[in-house]
Amino acid sequence: MHPDDQFHPPTDADDPFWTETCWFTFTVPERRLSGQVYPFMRPNQNVTTLGVFIWDDEHGGDLLHCRYAKNLVHVPLPADSELTDLQLEGGLHIRCLEPLSRYAVHYLDADDGRLELDLEFTGIAPPNHMGGAHLDQPGRYTGTIRLDDETIEVDSYGFRDRSWMSRSQIGPTIGASPAPKGGYSYATASESDAFHVISMALDGTTDLPLHGYLIRDGVYSKLAMLEGKRTVLERADGDAPTRVRIEAKDELGRELVAEGRCLNKIGFYLNANLFTWNCLTEWEWGDGIVGYGEDHDNWSASAATRFFRELREGDAS
Repeated sequence: MHPDDQFHPPTDADDPFWTETCWFTFTVPERRLSGQVYPFMRPNQNVTTLGVFIWDDEHGGDLLHCRYAKNLVHVPLPADSELTDLQLEGGLHIRCLEPLSRYAVHYLDADDGRLELDLEFTGIAPPNHMGGAHLDQPGRYTGTIRLDDETIEVDSYGFRDRSWMSRSQIGPTIGASPAPKGGYSYATASESDAFHVISMALDGTTDLPLHGYLIRDGVYSKLAMLEGKRTVLERADGDAPTRVRIEAKDELGRELVAEGRCLNKIGFYLNANLFTWNCLTEWEWGDGIVGYGEDHDNWSASAATRFFRELREGDAS
């Protein structure tokens, strides 16, 4: 197996904040339904969270009313755990079927069995690495979601990412960055046309592209850093984005301008210091290319509390 499909040796064996993540996100666009699986693992502490969420436009974006939400904490992570065949108490089993390319994701709710995921992810492009501690990959999901008495077929593009680094959950900014907020936006129309943008507000206000890629007419290129911006054009009810604009440029000099229409939303703490609005998004870019993906509106805990309180009071800029 490739090293990035396995746990990485911590840079400091005594660092309690050393973190490994393994995130899978999938959609059923015609149902305006989204789902994700997210273990946030602390190998030096031998514990992990186990987050599984299913949401759609009909049931709303809060954790009490969405289709399914569970985020277990302090789930045991045995010292001999293998990321290539990860089994967690609570019902999650992730297997690497082909290095950096194909993964099986199975989940069965350990309490009452009301949710079962049986999915396979196949990458449509190699992972895009950010430094030596993070990767992102577009792909296609096939399989089923069984929720209560309904079985939903899945056959659509989605995404996964991985990170391995020290990630403190204390502080006014996101991780070790100086940014209180940022974005995570992607879309896949086909294997020949797709994009991904991670943006962060390094100056505290403007989300600038730091990482990502553009695939245009089958030609892949990484994005140029700090070229362009992510802008939330509209928000609904003083909270989640409803329209988003991405401007970026890749290392080949090609420009990306994409506008996204958010089709659903869920707001939650993905980890203790990262509040996010996750939205299934219909994107249009280039010469009339249309594809589905997501837009994530990310905030540190303290920045989110301040911004959304002021937004509802009409004082946020």
